[in-house]
Formats: sequence, C-alpha cells, structure tokens
Amino acid sequence: MSLSSPFRRRLLGGLLALATLPALANTQKITVDVWKDPNCGCCQDWIDHLEGEGYAVRVFNQGNQAARQRLGLPERYGSCHTALVGAYVVEGHVPAADIRRLLKEKPKALGIAAPGMPVGAPGMDGPAYRGRRDAYDVLLVNRDGSSRVFASHR
Repeated sequence: MSLSSPFRRRLLGGLLALATLPALANTQKITVDVWKDPNCGCCQDWIDHLEGEGYAVRVFNQGNQAARQRLGLPERYGSCHTALVGAYVVEGHVPAADIRRLLKEKPKALGIAAPGMPVGAPGMDGPAYRGRRDAYDVLLVNRDGSSRVFASHR
C-alpha cells in the first residue's frame, strides 16, 4: 500500500507536532508570588531578575513580615521580600538558578533563603554597589527551622 504525498505530509507533520509537545510544556512560565514593601527598589530589581530568567511574577506591595510569618519562615532567615514558588518559600535575594535547582530537586524543606541583603546578589548588584560582590550562602530551610547551605556564591 502506497501512502499519498498529501497524507504522508499530514502524518509527518502530526508526528512532528507531537514530538514538540514536551518542549512546549517546558516553556510554560512558573509563577512566583512576591510580598515586598512598595517603595523598595532592590526588591523590584530582584523581580526584574526573575522576569528576565523567564518567571512570571505577581507582586503584593504590602510588606513581607506577615507573609513570612504566615508561611512559617523563622525571622532569623529574613530579608526585604518573601516569595512563594510552588510549595516553597523563597526569602531574599536568591538567584533564579537556585530557585530552578530547588524546583528540580524537590527537597523536603520549607524553602530557601538568602538572609539579610548580600551585596552582589540579584537585586543588590546595581551600579550603586560599584561592582562589589560579597560572598553569601543560600540556605535550605527545613520545616523544623534548621538549615544547611544549599548554594554558596563567592
């Protein structure tokens, strides 16, 4: 049995379309909810970093203290903004690559945090810092409040 040329083209086109579905599924943006002070410029710079890395960001300009408490993150890991991505809390100026790793590895944890405001971290790396980059760690925060180093940035 011989397949006609138009039929063969449709069949091959359909197979090609099916083969690209996994790639299309991977292009769907991951949503990050961010609670921050409405006047904080470094928070907005971090949001710009995430958006530049392909994340969809929803911003709640009402401060982050109540969100951090509601999400169960101890104050000692605090920073100027708190985010929620999937089931994980992301506190502070965490690089987008660390968030991607968190979502890929799916550890049993509350989330990750870059406590304080480390100079050189995304959002804390603008011209005002004149290229200064301090070493800092992103911590994996467990549900019991303990932590360990998740990523070191030197």
